[in-house]
Amino acid sequence: MSDIIKRRIDIAAGRKKAELVLKHAKIVNVFTEEIIDADIAIDQGFVVAIGSYDGEVELDMAGKYVAPGLIDSHVHIESAMVTPSQFAKSILPAGTTTIIADPHEIANVCGLEGIQYILDESSNIPLDVYLMLPSCVPSTNFENAGAVIHAKDMTAMMAKDRILGLGELMDFPGVINADSAILDKIHAAGEKIIDGHGPVIANKQLNAYVAAGIRTEHECSTKEEMIDRLRLGMYVLIREGSAARNLESLIKGVTKENVRRILFCTDDRHPGDILKDGHIDNNVRLAIKNGVAPITAIKIATLNAAECYRLHNKGAVAPGYHADLIVFDDLNTFKIEKVFKKGNLIAENGQPLFKAKHIPNGSVTDTVNLKPVTQNDLRIKLNSDIVNVIHLLPHSLITEKVVRKVEVHEGEFVHNKRLDILKLAVIERHNATGNIGLGLVENFQLKSGALASTVAHDSHNLIVIGTNDADMIEAVKEIERIGGGLAIVDKGQVIHSIPLPIAGLMTDQPIEALNKELIVLYENARKLGVNKTIDPFMTLAFLALPVIPEIKLTDLGLFDVTSFRFININNDDE
Repeated sequence: MSDIIKRRIDIAAGRKKAELVLKHAKIVNVFTEEIIDADIAIDQGFVVAIGSYDGEVELDMAGKYVAPGLIDSHVHIESAMVTPSQFAKSILPAGTTTIIADPHEIANVCGLEGIQYILDESSNIPLDVYLMLPSCVPSTNFENAGAVIHAKDMTAMMAKDRILGLGELMDFPGVINADSAILDKIHAAGEKIIDGHGPVIANKQLNAYVAAGIRTEHECSTKEEMIDRLRLGMYVLIREGSAARNLESLIKGVTKENVRRILFCTDDRHPGDILKDGHIDNNVRLAIKNGVAPITAIKIATLNAAECYRLHNKGAVAPGYHADLIVFDDLNTFKIEKVFKKGNLIAENGQPLFKAKHIPNGSVTDTVNLKPVTQNDLRIKLNSDIVNVIHLLPHSLITEKVVRKVEVHEGEFVHNKRLDILKLAVIERHNATGNIGLGLVENFQLKSGALASTVAHDSHNLIVIGTNDADMIEAVKEIERIGGGLAIVDKGQVIHSIPLPIAGLMTDQPIEALNKELIVLYENARKLGVNKTIDPFMTLAFLALPVIPEIKLTDLGLFDVTSFRFININNDDE
């Protein structure tokens, strides 16, 4: 080690040449928020010096800007529906060189083996992938996932180098009420960082949440919420994903006094959005568009994230920091031209310069394990025609509980084409328990057929919506046939399906190929009348998540998130 330090000193002092020097750069200094005209000396993957230097290899930056590689402070790789290696190929050209991933999607299907798969698959790619250990598997006690992870299961994995801490604590009631199982998981994190997931909580409840040791929050949707959390010492991760886009609302609350506690994240970002708009570079551009100084926006996306997650050698262009660098021509347009990872050019002009190698793993495939499902299993028995219905809101994951009158024949719900009320089923698909939750949905506007998916947050059971039981059953059979994924059926025929054989969540295909398939899938959903103000499969996925208000469906039944209890489809308050 002393030889390495001596070499760095000699290079910085000008006595030796560096392996690589980027000449004539405009360096974005995130410490002082200024632009410095200088060379960057790089050796053995680290920035060694800035100033005037000679190198064994010299690249002329010709006055272009050089900034630290971008950091996504909270992301679920599974939401892109591709493997970590394919994900790297899509985001590295956009300038993201480090991510803090929460693998709770695959963990809810495959448990610790799913987390290990993410670690293994990301071990030999030029993207630094750090993990937060999922804290809520299952996310609640009101559903059945494919695995259960207890505090005692976390100890060995928490000690791994790339595990930075405990992932988002979605069970905020459990935290606030000092649930012993939750406290054991907090204890298991030791001195490592703990991520939050506590939307809407305030006052004494928020104090209790923070007192538990939770240090970050990515669920803020209003400026007021953000400021409440900043005042208690939390870091706020401003999210701009596909399902939730909070940047334009929250950035108005960022000031020179609080900016060092602000980070950027994507949380869930889908293939089409990544390919069209980019990744964390999109957050930076939007922040600039909304009045944030470009260098400040870059600091939020780099140094702030590195310091929050204790990545002490990342987030800046300075001696002793990893040579994770992005090159671009204009501060305001922020279009990434080149990306260096530890001094190696790994992407240029939007294209990766490395190959992604998938590591097959039998422990995360063949995960659709269903008890046979028949049309009889999908019948909704009613004792009146007045029912509780899940009402969809445009451009939102939040739903409303509404009471509607429906058509009933011989004590059973019947779909009426004149009423926009569809049958929804969540079918347990991990252990063939036969559990099926049934509900009714309004404002999806499907006119014919059925849609089904194994992407159903967070337990990822099989979810299916349809106008008739026959097509719903065919959609279930198609999902089973392809080993998990997305499917559309109409009039007994499979219109289109996309296999996601890895945990029913991901494919090892390139993201570009997947996106082409998704475009066809969504076009077919629109042809069947699906509401244009909702994302068909994203909406479907979040209808199974019983931590987002106001009413959701799990494999155990219809769940009222506001009162935190199961309710009947009939509006009888039993």
